[in-house]
Amino acid sequence: MWNIEVYDLSKNYGNVHAVENISFKASQGEIIALLGPNGAGKSTLMNMLSGYLAPTQGDIFIRERNIRDFPVESKQCIGFLPEGSPLYPDLTVREFLTYMAELKLLGKKEIDYAINVAKIQNVETQKIETLSKGYQRRVGFAQSILSNPPILLLDEPTDGLDPNQKKHIRQLINQMGNQKTIIISTHLLDEAEYVCNRIILINHGKIIADGTVDDIINLAKVENLEKAFYKLTTIQDEA
Repeated sequence: MWNIEVYDLSKNYGNVHAVENISFKASQGEIIALLGPNGAGKSTLMNMLSGYLAPTQGDIFIRERNIRDFPVESKQCIGFLPEGSPLYPDLTVREFLTYMAELKLLGKKEIDYAINVAKIQNVETQKIETLSKGYQRRVGFAQSILSNPPILLLDEPTDGLDPNQKKHIRQLINQMGNQKTIIISTHLLDEAEYVCNRIILINHGKIIADGTVDDIINLAKVENLEKAFYKLTTIQDEA
């Protein structure tokens, strides 16, 4: 069973095509980097996959259910870390996670699980507005894994983290990857190369390459991912 199926997905804002005719499938055990330059359409695609944003056209199936026809059931299968970690700054970490857990009909066990996995026990009584950007990002990550969902959508999950925090989150993603489908939106080439087992490279809202790191490098006929990224996105910009 495919955890995610996307068919001819597009999102238009007037004459601007943020995402254009994207199709792909993703199964359990895949950690996919949604890689592309700034403005490529990564966040727009992630917002549609999560059910937060309605597509202009196309279909998204979450575990064989169309998210348009089964929005609640589909979203119950998804943990979503949006760009920018939208949080409630006047709540403590535990208060925020408790509120989010109650919305999902979850309890203390799930809250403790998320706090322990994200390693935020030392700040759980602090107000979110007092936390560093890195810790706020980790609180957002904890929120996304509360229900231990089969699908994780992580938009720039290591944004604002120091090197040690990045290493911890990347290790967590790798550990969870066997039991889940994880899609990471990123512009960090090292994150795509070392954390993910598949890369979907997009630019100007279109998929321009899809495969392993070696597949992408071979397609571009270069020596490494950095050169492949530059060559493939530059070719499209010049087309």
